[in-house]
Amino acid sequence: MLTMLVRNRVENYTRWKKVFDAQDPAARQAGLRLTDLWRDIEDPNNVFFMLHVGDLEKARAFLADPGSAEIGKISGVIDGEFHFLEGESLGL
Repeated sequence: MLTMLVRNRVENYTRWKKVFDAQDPAARQAGLRLTDLWRDIEDPNNVFFMLHVGDLEKARAFLADPGSAEIGKISGVIDGEFHFLEGESLGL
């Protein structure tokens, strides 16, 4: 199973989430499906999420698209990082 783990520090969670949700159709076209979303207890504007990756090349192209960076700015992303991970679900 291929997963993308993402951390974004955002200006305002509510604004970020609204833009993030609106991008779901484009993310799905890129083979990305949200599976988990968390907020840091101490800093609720520090967001972590995981996406199932159906097509690695499409996902990379989606992230490299200049439009994705613009959406990040619009949503108030201050900084972030992402990692592609391979593993298995333990079903806990």
